[in-house]
Amino acid sequence: MTLLHTPPRAVVLLSGGLDSATCLAIARDMGFETYALSVAYGQRHAAELVASKRVAQALGAREHRTASVELGQFGGSALTDPGIAVPLDQDNAGIPVTYVPARNTVMLSIALAWAEVLGANDIFVGVNAVDYSGYPDCRPAFIEAFERMARLATKVGVEGAQLRIHAPLIELSKADIIRRGVALGVDYGLTVTCYQADDDGRACGRCEACRLRAAGFAAAGVADPTPYQPPST
Repeated sequence: MTLLHTPPRAVVLLSGGLDSATCLAIARDMGFETYALSVAYGQRHAAELVASKRVAQALGAREHRTASVELGQFGGSALTDPGIAVPLDQDNAGIPVTYVPARNTVMLSIALAWAEVLGANDIFVGVNAVDYSGYPDCRPAFIEAFERMARLATKVGVEGAQLRIHAPLIELSKADIIRRGVALGVDYGLTVTCYQADDDGRACGRCEACRLRAAGFAAAGVADPTPYQPPST
C-alpha cells in the first residue's frame, strides 16, 4: 500500500512586492503547500494588493486571502496618511516617515491566526535587514521575539507545536534577493514595490523603495521589468 505524501502547509505574507514574491517562491521551493495572505491596512499604494493576486496565482499558492485592518485610521505614516508626503530623491536617516506603526506585528498576528486554523506550523515573511529602510519590525530581534510569543500565545503552541517564523531574506542584499527569485522563476514584472504607485501599478522611480529596487536589479545584472510613470512636466 502506497501512502500519499501530504506537504506541510505554510502561510506566506504577500504584499505584492519584490521581497514577498521571492519569499513565496522560496516557501514553495522548500516543499510547502503555500497559503498567501495579503493585508489591506489602509495603504495609499493599493496597487500592490492587485499585484498580490497576480503573484499568488503565478507562483501556485494553494489559496490567497486578503484580510482587512484599518491602520490608516490612526495615520502616523506617509503610507497611510495623505497629509504626510512620501520622501523623494533622498536617503532616510533613522526611522523614516514611511514606517507604519506596528504593521508587521499586526500582519504576523493575522497570519498566525490563519496558520493555527490551517494546522500550519510555518509562517514566511519577506522582511530584510540589509537593503531596507530602517524599520524596527524588519530586524532579526523582532522576528525571534515574535516566534517566542507565538509559541506562548496559541493553543497549538502551548500543546507543543514548534511554530516557526521564517524570514529567509533577512540577511540578503536586494541584488541577492533578485538573483534568488530569478533562479526560482519569479516574474518581477508582476510585482509592485513603489510607495506611491499609480492605479496601473506604475512606479514613481523616486521614493526610497523604488531606488532600492532599481539599484538591486542593476547590482544583480538583471533587466529591470518595472513599469515607470512618465516624468512630470
